[in-house]
Amino acid sequence: MEEKKLDINSIIGFVLIFGILAYMLWQNQPTPEELEAQEKAKQEQVEAEQKAKVQDETIVTTAADYAVGTGVDSLQAVQLKNKLGAFAYSALQSTKAETIVESDLFALKFSNKGGYLSEVRLKQFVDYDSLPIYLIKDKNASFNINFGTTDSRILNTKDLPFVSQVTKNGDLTVVSMKLKVSESQFLEYRYEIKEGDYMIDFAIRSQGLSNIINSSQAINLDWKLKGYRHAKSISYENRYTDVHYDYDGGKADFTRNGEDDIEDVAWIGYKQHFFSSALLTDNRFKSAKVKTENLVKEETIDTVFTKSFAATIPLELQGGELNQTMDWYYGPSDFKVLNKYDRNLDELVPFGWGLFGWINRYIFMPLFGFLGGYMSYGIAIVVMTILVKFLLSFVQYKQFLSQAKMKILKPELDAIREKHKDNKMKAQQETMALQNKAGASPMAGCLPALIQLPVFYALFQFFPSAFDLRQKSFLWVKDLSSYDVIANLPFNIPFYGNHVSLFPILASIAIFFYMRLTTGQNMQSQPQQEGMPDMGKMMKYMMYFSPIMMLFFFNNYASGLSLYYFISNVISIGIILVIKNFILDEDKIHAQIQEKKKQPKKQNRFQKKMADMMEQAEKQKQAQQKRK
Repeated sequence: MEEKKLDINSIIGFVLIFGILAYMLWQNQPTPEELEAQEKAKQEQVEAEQKAKVQDETIVTTAADYAVGTGVDSLQAVQLKNKLGAFAYSALQSTKAETIVESDLFALKFSNKGGYLSEVRLKQFVDYDSLPIYLIKDKNASFNINFGTTDSRILNTKDLPFVSQVTKNGDLTVVSMKLKVSESQFLEYRYEIKEGDYMIDFAIRSQGLSNIINSSQAINLDWKLKGYRHAKSISYENRYTDVHYDYDGGKADFTRNGEDDIEDVAWIGYKQHFFSSALLTDNRFKSAKVKTENLVKEETIDTVFTKSFAATIPLELQGGELNQTMDWYYGPSDFKVLNKYDRNLDELVPFGWGLFGWINRYIFMPLFGFLGGYMSYGIAIVVMTILVKFLLSFVQYKQFLSQAKMKILKPELDAIREKHKDNKMKAQQETMALQNKAGASPMAGCLPALIQLPVFYALFQFFPSAFDLRQKSFLWVKDLSSYDVIANLPFNIPFYGNHVSLFPILASIAIFFYMRLTTGQNMQSQPQQEGMPDMGKMMKYMMYFSPIMMLFFFNNYASGLSLYYFISNVISIGIILVIKNFILDEDKIHAQIQEKKKQPKKQNRFQKKMADMMEQAEKQKQAQQKRK
């Protein structure tokens, strides 16, 4: 057997290999400068991690921090976790920018960043320039819930990524927008869109977030909107653009410009004249703050927006979770549409308060709707005006009869004042006695005029609020809900505008001739009293001033309203001429007055009291004169 020996050459080889390895290790060891750089890098990494931790604790976040997309790597996932905390899970799942849904009435877009409606188009309507009606578009609206988390963050849902899901069941479309912590933990906005319905069911609910949402901090819902211009006249549309609300157990009110703090709120509506956006709740909000600001600085300059609206509503947790069932209304400010919901939403239509609103709701609205079903709306206005004037013709007759009696008595009244010119109290007593015996009194002419006032004011409120008039034509008028134009002016006249409307001119002419008839009658019936202003001159001034005021005031108003006043005054002129020339006989009235004067006239309680007061005053005056 051969003996193994260690060869000298092998030993030399091992030594050489060891020497080469030692030399390489010595050559590759870091220099002092490299060691210092490595130490500095380690220190910077530690400081960066500490800084990130502090930022998470102080919550300095912006919308850019929440930008997400496909292909998120592990480093980006860590960054999202640092920014969003538990809600980073939703950012990793949200892949779309928006979700699009349509019904027969709506074309809707939902922003996946924020989960709210980012575009609302009403498919059945166009604006004054035949462009689509958008209530929400191009970021003119925002919907946000601001809340705190248990890991010391303050988050805004309008900046957070939601995961969308759309399901359809017959005529019902459900859009679910979820801000997720996991598949079983989320904050959800749920929208239910029904065919043929402007009301969208809406709910805010959370699941499994009781340990994430900080219940010790305020949770506020913020809803903001800038109203797009939809009408030809900016000033006219702005006059009927305001925020309405139902509060305090069913009361309704509005804020045209400014702020209001309200309690026990059922709904808040942003009304843009003929279109409204409203948020309704099934369980009343305990409180809310609403604000309106006018965005039209100069009415002669074209503008995009009319007013801005804002509402801040505190939300309450239930068992540590959010659970609020609500509704969105996006649609026309049409009394018939709003009234069918039976939620007091018809208060968005400003028919007037008290008696005026009652007249509009239960008389003029049904009557106008009935007439509009059988004829054009322009003809319906004419027919309704004729019916109203016919029903009030007896009032006008009583008023004119009273003026005729006062005219006949004027010579006798002037004689009494001349006889007792040095004793005004005595003159007043005999004047009242004569009027009482003859059955004539200035108050008898005022009472019929007062009866007509509620009807006059109710119709003044009715026509600007009648949605049925919108974009309905009549004769040369293209839109009865807006002003008519027969000529455009190259300049703007203050309080008048830069156009000429024909119906206000016709209405002003009719008012002038009507006042000329009635003022002339009044001037002849009113005796001139010493020391009193010349009533004749005052009435004459009013005869010219009122039509001019009408011309300026109504030039930018709805042509339907001017049409009503034109027809109304023409009919009034006709009624007065008929009464004066065919019904009232002044000789016969004079004979009746003389007959009444012969009959004993018993004073009523008011007249007796007035006579006693005047007699007592006369006695006191005589006693003072004796003492002097």
